[in-house]
Amino acid sequence: QVQLVESGGGLVQTGDSLRLSCGASGRTLNRYAMAWFRQAPGKEREFVAGVSWSGGSTDYANSVKGRFTIDRDNAKSTVYLQMNSLTPEDTAVYYCAATPVSSYGIVPRRFLYWGQGTQVTVSS
Repeated sequence: QVQLVESGGGLVQTGDSLRLSCGASGRTLNRYAMAWFRQAPGKEREFVAGVSWSGGSTDYANSVKGRFTIDRDNAKSTVYLQMNSLTPEDTAVYYCAATPVSSYGIVPRRFLYWGQGTQVTVSS
């Protein structure tokens, strides 16, 4: 069992940056692929970024490529999402998720463990 807790969300203005953190407990993360998803009101949960267990491979949604960066520190059991050049379209609840490496994919059903989410609101 893995417990995930996100932090770092908030209210910012267009063009600002935020860094989200996801702390894990229960098991070490080095056997799990990690990802960030987001869900805006009235929309389905969507993939934002994913990272392999080693941190050596990453995936990004086209909408955030070049603006967001995912990385991880397995020694600290923490995954980060650096978000730059934020726009109102990035407003959503952001979720951290973990799954065994063999199950990794960019859809929510591939992930076993989820955090409670952190709200990111970008004003225009």
